[in-house]
Amino acid sequence: MSGFDETYDYVVVGSGGGSMCSALVMRQAGKSVLVIEKTPHIGGTSARSGGVMWIPNNRFMKRDGVEDSFEKSMTYLEAVSGGRNDTPGSTYERRRTYVEQGTRMVDFLVDQGIKLNRIAYWPDYYDEMPGGSQQGRTVVAELFNVNELGPWKEKLQPNFMTLMAPLDEMLKLQYIKKSWEAKKLAVKMVLRTIGAKLTGKHFITAGGALQGRMLQAAVKAGVEFRTEAPVRELIIEDRTVTGVAIIVDGKPFRIGARLGVLINAGGFSHNQAMRDQYQPGTSAKWTNTIEGDTGEMIQEMMRHGAAIGQMEEMVGNQMSFPPGTANDPVKPVVQGVTASPHCILVDQSGVRYMNEGGSYMAYCKGMLERNREVPAVPSWAIMDQQFMKQYMLAGSMPGSKKPAEWFESGFLKKADSIEELAALIKIDPAALVATVERFNGFVAKNHDDDFNRGDRAYDRWLGDPFHPKNASLGSISEGPFYAMAVVPGDVGTYGGVVTDPQARVLREDGSVIEGLYATGISTASVMGRVYPGAGASVGPSFVWGYVAARHALGAT
Repeated sequence: MSGFDETYDYVVVGSGGGSMCSALVMRQAGKSVLVIEKTPHIGGTSARSGGVMWIPNNRFMKRDGVEDSFEKSMTYLEAVSGGRNDTPGSTYERRRTYVEQGTRMVDFLVDQGIKLNRIAYWPDYYDEMPGGSQQGRTVVAELFNVNELGPWKEKLQPNFMTLMAPLDEMLKLQYIKKSWEAKKLAVKMVLRTIGAKLTGKHFITAGGALQGRMLQAAVKAGVEFRTEAPVRELIIEDRTVTGVAIIVDGKPFRIGARLGVLINAGGFSHNQAMRDQYQPGTSAKWTNTIEGDTGEMIQEMMRHGAAIGQMEEMVGNQMSFPPGTANDPVKPVVQGVTASPHCILVDQSGVRYMNEGGSYMAYCKGMLERNREVPAVPSWAIMDQQFMKQYMLAGSMPGSKKPAEWFESGFLKKADSIEELAALIKIDPAALVATVERFNGFVAKNHDDDFNRGDRAYDRWLGDPFHPKNASLGSISEGPFYAMAVVPGDVGTYGGVVTDPQARVLREDGSVIEGLYATGISTASVMGRVYPGAGASVGPSFVWGYVAARHALGAT
């Protein structure tokens, strides 16, 4: 290796989910590590996200007596993601490695002092499938006092949640009018906030807590970071990746990597040209990824012969845009709206076409697939006054008066009858009336004969646990009636370069690009075309970062 301005044992491009995990493995072995980030902030979209990792058979499940095993986890993963020949990122060997190494990765982080836990109840998204877990396989970080980062605090990518509460508490707060537990949690949150201010603490949650804890551990371990340093190209010598060329203060800079380069630079959600090529009908305006999610590292790996797969897939996240929010960095998600009682989703012909309680990825896939046959982007959430009284909508509290500009702008349509509502959204009134009446008939007999909404635990978890008979089903029968446009947004793309069970990047002929590893949504997901449970993007990012570093060290 020659001609480098600097040389490290290991270079990581991007600072999202798996980057600091991978760096910690290297530092434990005494190796030098540089993490390069092109944006001003560290943590990637993982820091902005819910910060949940889907890790089967994890130590916290064992601690709490929740049944799981390698065999049960594999049964589930094979049931939801296996049996396909069009998902090169999701081979049996990679799925098996994921389940095996995920357990070890969590143990490693805990041994490094990272305070993790599980959410007591967050069902797998297909819990009715063989091996599914109703309790769920989630792993999250405990609340983190971000002031412990000192000067690094300003470098951490902000999270979209500002309340000082763990995710499980926030999920229950929406039922504050129905639940004494939620009322107690609200009081607890207020007291925690007051206590934090009095003691000079500032607790952050979700992905901020996860990546804040990871950044703290990485800095303590001696990992070096360089922000606002975009990678211009990979450096190849004798068909082996030996470093990267970056731009620092407008000048080229060459950095060598003795043991390998790990790419964890996100997907291409903000690259409309790539979206048009691989995901027609989707928009960069409908994403909650950070601004650096522009796909150039996937393109750079492709330039060196890397195979790609599953580029059509994204982690869909249904969205709707109240006035003034279209250009916000964090877009309003509405997953819980159509999963709640007294609400359905219809296409532009007025027909219901999916289980509205399903996973966000399945939901948006269904919307895009439907749109190929019948106009369905946007689709319409149809709800009644019962919904408005009981549930949150676009950040507004249940029963609250909605802003006049919502109606003036057309964001929220309102009418005294279903027929009048249909006219407002340019749908045949007879079609919409028939759809609502059919759904109400299902509610009356407590079963959705068309899509089985409410049958599985996940549907009911998304719904209202205090609603009688079925947490997911409620009639649309009490006027006035409302409609809101819903589009297929995302929290990340789901395809990228193809990697092997050691996280090494593969060429189109199946050979390994030596010295080059990849993780996160820069890769074709190990989950294939399905999202098995909460954290099925962040979890793999950490696991393959862990695997890559161990392989580069010769440990796997």
